[in-house]
Amino acid sequence: MIDFNNSKNAFSDKSDFDLFRAFFLFKTLNYPIISKFLTVILKVILYLRIPIDFLIKLTIFKQFCGGETISDSSKTIDKLWKSSIGTILDYSAEGQENEDDFKNVFDETLKVLDIAKDNSKIPFVVFKLTGLIQFNILKKLSKKQELSEKENTTLIRFNKRLDIICKKAKKINKPIFIDAEESWIQTAIDSIVFSLMKQFNKEKVLIFNTVQMYRHDRLVYLMNLSQIAQEEGFKIGLKIVRGAYHEKEIERALEKGYTIPVHEKKSDTDKDFNNALKFCIENINHISICSGTHNIESSMYLIKLMQEKSIENNDDRIYSSQLLGMSDNISYNLSNANYNVSKYVPYGPVKKVIPYLIRRAEENRSISGQMGRELKNILEERKRRKAS
Repeated sequence: MIDFNNSKNAFSDKSDFDLFRAFFLFKTLNYPIISKFLTVILKVILYLRIPIDFLIKLTIFKQFCGGETISDSSKTIDKLWKSSIGTILDYSAEGQENEDDFKNVFDETLKVLDIAKDNSKIPFVVFKLTGLIQFNILKKLSKKQELSEKENTTLIRFNKRLDIICKKAKKINKPIFIDAEESWIQTAIDSIVFSLMKQFNKEKVLIFNTVQMYRHDRLVYLMNLSQIAQEEGFKIGLKIVRGAYHEKEIERALEKGYTIPVHEKKSDTDKDFNNALKFCIENINHISICSGTHNIESSMYLIKLMQEKSIENNDDRIYSSQLLGMSDNISYNLSNANYNVSKYVPYGPVKKVIPYLIRRAEENRSISGQMGRELKNILEERKRRKAS
């Protein structure tokens, strides 16, 4: 069995200074009041366009992002690959709402595909649909509301760009993850990705949807999708995550007076996450998965499921993934045992990536004990190094 407490493996490519910076950041984020204050400050900086990119770049950006460009991220890609960990380059400019921004995300996605061609260091390409089209249009589509003439024109352009991306991915044989987003636009995202799966996943899995298991309807969604796929003859790609908008989902539901769409108890989310893993492994002949988790118990459970089914550690239908700068004890120890592992490596101009960093800080604040676990791992390694 893998020892996820092996800090020597987990931090094998981290310098003492890297550990110090990580310790400082996680120590700060471990205090909810300070963490919340800092996210407010980041929002103010973003709104007022205060020029402190240099300070952000040296601290939180350095810990969680690969660089400002694909080229900047190459050192991170190579560093991870020395430990047989793949990179999922994520152009993390969020909250885009104008045509120039959508064109930029489209161009960046094509660039990543170019870099990923015949490159085993980059096993997947990822993007959000809101990087290519207005949030409000997806909201309208989810509610089955009529679009204006201008919105229809935007939708046509969006569909053309999506088609170009997917056809290029198919040509170079590189799978695509499409990230999940807020529940009130996810219905449209699910529908779009479903159509792409039917079109591109006939022979092998090229298109992956993301299922957020903090939603109490996702197990049923997963099972229904599996049944349809078997009946209609296509394969399913699923990135399974717990979810990134928990507080936001609850606040909106309470404000607008509809049923809260997410589990309010973490234990219920954990249960559904593991049940999703179990269902997928039981149906591995037509489902490929990426387990996106920072949870040791779920990581161990996936290993157990694979062993029960006599599935090889490096079976290419099964990946695990964590965020850059977090849960290295999971990523590096899994990779060391010959499991398929990838890291999400966000990149982009500092100011454009700030919304992503804010969301991650808010998400981690809502995950009980996450910062404490990161600190414990770092302290163990610093203690080991001093003793050796």
